[in-house]
Parts: sequence; C-alpha cells; structure tokens
Amino acid sequence: MKILVANLGSTSFKYKVFDMPRGQVLARGGMDRIGGQGSVHTWRLGDGPETRQEVALPDHAAAIDEALQRLIGPDRPLTALDDLGAVGFKTVHARGISGVVALDEDVIGRMVEYYPLAPAHNPAYVAAIRQFAKAAPAAPRVGCFESAFHGQAPLRRQLYAVPYDWYERYGVRRYGFHGASHRYAAEKVIELEGTRELRHVNCHLGGSSSLCAVRHGVSLGASHGLSPQSGVPQNNRVGDLDPYALDLVVRREGITFEAALEVCASQGGLLGICGRNDMRDIEDAAVAGDERCQLAVAMLSTAVRDYLGAYVVEMGGLDVISFTGGIGENSSIVRGQVLAGLEFLGVSLDAARNEALRGEGTLHAADSRVRIHVLKTDEELVVAKQTWEFLHPASA
Repeated sequence: MKILVANLGSTSFKYKVFDMPRGQVLARGGMDRIGGQGSVHTWRLGDGPETRQEVALPDHAAAIDEALQRLIGPDRPLTALDDLGAVGFKTVHARGISGVVALDEDVIGRMVEYYPLAPAHNPAYVAAIRQFAKAAPAAPRVGCFESAFHGQAPLRRQLYAVPYDWYERYGVRRYGFHGASHRYAAEKVIELEGTRELRHVNCHLGGSSSLCAVRHGVSLGASHGLSPQSGVPQNNRVGDLDPYALDLVVRREGITFEAALEVCASQGGLLGICGRNDMRDIEDAAVAGDERCQLAVAMLSTAVRDYLGAYVVEMGGLDVISFTGGIGENSSIVRGQVLAGLEFLGVSLDAARNEALRGEGTLHAADSRVRIHVLKTDEELVVAKQTWEFLHPASA
C-alpha cells in the first residue's frame, strides 16, 4: 500500500510516500518559509538525485499542489492519485480526540473548534485534509494526533492549578505536542544506547519547539500545555506568558481579547524579540552584532535549560539528551548555549564536534557521563506506521 504522509508545520510542509508495510520511501520532499519570501522545494524520487527549486508558496494549499505535481506521472511514485492507499496526517489538536482516528467530518469539526488553540496548524491541516478528500476521495485520511505520546504522563504533570471542573468539563490541561518527533527520538535513543533503562530529554527545536521528558521510553510530559502556543519561545509564538499580561494590553491598547491572542500567536516569540522568525537569519544577524537577535537566541536557550532542569529533577537524573528539529539539527550556537556549564550533571560537550556537526551525530566528549545525540527525526515514518496499523489492525 502506498501511503502519503503529510507533515504540516506552521511555515513548512514535509511529505513522504511510503510503500507499506515495508517502510520503503518512494519519494520525499519538503518546503519551508511558506507564506514568506524565498520558499524552496527540495524533493527526491526514490534513490534518485535531490532536486531543489525556488517556488512561490503563499499558503499550504499551494505547497500541496506543488508536491503532487512532482509525484504523479510516468516513472514517478504515482501514475495517478488513485494509486494512493491512504493519506496520513500528523494532526495536532481536536476537542476530545487523541490517538489515531479516521478523519471524518466529526473529527474535522472538532479540529475546527480548536482553531483558537492551534491557529498555526489546525486551519492548515483542515484545509489539507479537505484538499486530499477532493483530489483522492478513495484514499482513507487518517489523523495521528500529536498529543497521544504524552497520554501516560502522571496527572500531577498534566493539570493546571485551576478549578478542577475546568479540567472535567472543558479539558483544560497540559496536552503536550510534537508526539511523532518525541516518540521517534525515544525509540531511536533506545536503539542507539541498547537499553530502555534511560532518563532522556528530547529537545525538539524548530519553527515550533518543545521538550519532552522520557523515562524508559515513556513520556512523562512535554513543555507544550493546553495549546502549542505555550512552553518555550517559538518562531512567532510567545510561549509561556502570565495571562494577566493580556488583560493589561487589552485595556491599554483598546483591542479585543481575540486580537491580543492573535498577536501572541503571530507576532510574539523570536519575531517579537528581534523582528526575525527564522533562526538562520537570527543567527546571522546575531553574529554580525545585532543585540536583539543575540537576546532572542539567549532567551530560547534559557527557556530550554529551564525545562531541561525541571525534567532532570522529575526523573532523578539524566542519561541522554537529544536534539531534533531544524534548529536542533543545525544550530551549533543554540546547542552550545543550552549545554554550557552542565558538567555538574555529567554533561561534557565536545565543542569542536558541536561546531562541525550538521545533521545526525553525537556531541558528547569522551569523558561525558551523559550522552548527547543529534537526530534527524523521521516523523513521517512514525505516522506511516501508525496509519498502516490503524488500517490493518490484525497486523499490528
């Protein structure tokens, strides 16, 4: 069965076509800076060469159309969209939904209800689901919700200190997201280390960022809360914020509460601090002496360290730190700031290796008790497996 996995980030679209259950990748591609300037589509068919082309991508719908143009035709993975056995989505949030589900109108409606909680992702995913429903109606659409990996976290780590009936009636709690990336990192580290008996923190750092505490392969919780807007500062999302700040701004600016939330979701984070929301641009400016870009990098690194420290206490120690996501894979500056001065935890960074590494590898020095891995997370493979198992429960 050919399964296309759609992975939509706030400003990115990655996709892979798998031959399942073998897990063979028939095609892969990715686009970034969607909705901005300088969008690039990089794709590869099978084992062929990688092709890179600048494209105009005003929104995710344009990105999907661009991808399908490269996938369909002679000597390509699909002769027609009817060849698709299913489309798997790395869905984010929906009222009362977790795990792996068929994306019917009820689930889509629940995703729409949660637009205010995931404004950067849910509208894009709903549009993509409906776009594929029209283009390939025979292919089942399966949602693999990101919160599911964190479902075994202890209740004391899931709840906010709000009236308990808010949790019971409205589901107000910490959900945690980036489940596919954190699940992949958890499983990959177990494979690399040869044991499940690990206290592991995965730092998924990219346009959207979060940390996850993993003990013995099980999530104890992640830095995102009720929505993907919380946790560490992100590209244009504020992260953790005292809610009374919104009341202050609403009254002083004379704007609505909804308008203030929109600012938090689209003009906050790294963008709010330094006027840029892509770490590559921020680091270039920081190196050139831009003090606010230097501040933005330091604020992200400090927030990551805060959560890292909390998770070390939760697990009673630390065996492994891993980095995933575009920033985690490629930013030696952020990694270096996050890991600086942690020798008291048994963390010893090989500075030269950190500076040179791009992509997968290890960063720990020979005398480091804590191992440090940089992983090229394969969220699409996780979603392809979940989609296949959902459609073929007897083989799971």
